[in-house]
Amino acid sequence: MLKKIKIVADNKIPFLNGVLEPYANMVYLPGKEITSYHIKDANALIIRTRTKCNKDLLEGSKVRFIATATIGSDHIDTGYCESMNIKWQNAPGCNSSSVEQYVLSSLFALSAKKNFRLAGSTIGIVGAGHVGTKIERIAKLLGMNILLNDPPRKRKEGGSKFVLLERIKYEADIITVHVPLTKAGQDKTYHMVEKQFLDDFSKRVHFINTSRGEVVDEKALKNAIASGRLDSTVLDVWENEPLIDRELLEKVDIATPHIAGYSVDGKANGTKMSIRSLSRFFDLGLDNWSADSLPEPPDSKIILNAAGKDKESVMSEAVLRTYNVLDDDANFRKSIGSFEQLRECYHPRREFGAYSIHLLNDKNKISASLTDLGFIVN
Repeated sequence: MLKKIKIVADNKIPFLNGVLEPYANMVYLPGKEITSYHIKDANALIIRTRTKCNKDLLEGSKVRFIATATIGSDHIDTGYCESMNIKWQNAPGCNSSSVEQYVLSSLFALSAKKNFRLAGSTIGIVGAGHVGTKIERIAKLLGMNILLNDPPRKRKEGGSKFVLLERIKYEADIITVHVPLTKAGQDKTYHMVEKQFLDDFSKRVHFINTSRGEVVDEKALKNAIASGRLDSTVLDVWENEPLIDRELLEKVDIATPHIAGYSVDGKANGTKMSIRSLSRFFDLGLDNWSADSLPEPPDSKIILNAAGKDKESVMSEAVLRTYNVLDDDANFRKSIGSFEQLRECYHPRREFGAYSIHLLNDKNKISASLTDLGFIVN
């Protein structure tokens, strides 16, 4: 088959190498090093967030299609692309289960550190899209009280399912943020969490942000931590990445280098969605492609004893055996200046579905909740 198109791709996108070579002339480059020179005769790009697709990059090129193997699209100037008839596609929800795993590991780590129970506590979920919906699901499994905030969904769906931010700030014990970064319009999220937002808390709150760093005004967040308005803080995303605020890092309880969605499963999903969208656009015949042979996790078979333990304790043990966010926190603090390297060389983390659990003495039928989380229980 003649190679009809040229594709420039980020060389850190997993499972991509070798897939498109029969159909295209492939050029692989570090994402932040892709320039207008490299893409001037390219027909398509496959990128991540480190490649800024704007007029400076795209003007004068032959690019007709951009696939980003990420849930976000704020690194793409969509207005410019539309004006130039350049189609683009992100990968919504590709790593939502990975972020769910990260948030759940963080909740269990915080509950152990701060000595509080998740059952019966109130969680405010800001943004109820792919990730937020999964956080709602695990909160129900844990017996938490749930407050959802999502203005676009409320306008579309109506009803009483969604609440105002003011209620979350007043009632929530835990607030976790899962919104896209938007810098204008009625649903603007840039610096949504700012001084007034933090001042409005009626009690000390556990705060988690795995969305985008710019959603939070970090100066205001530092002041809120220093003044004691926050009980604990978990940050996976930062303003000005990779040049993060080290003073803020020292103040937060859990800090990681934008890896919440970095499970092997999530990456494979992002690549799958990118290849399929590109295949549909160029009619390559790969509309049903999926990655295979994902690496098996070490210790994939877990034995737990439920004797004398409640559901929350067993779930915590199961989750932390598969992924303990404190390990990533420790690695980050030891190598703060290696933000990008830590991301690019991130260890292969598998999601719950890659693990089987044998639960002994399960008199309280806890195995059903583990199955609901995605574990294989036998």
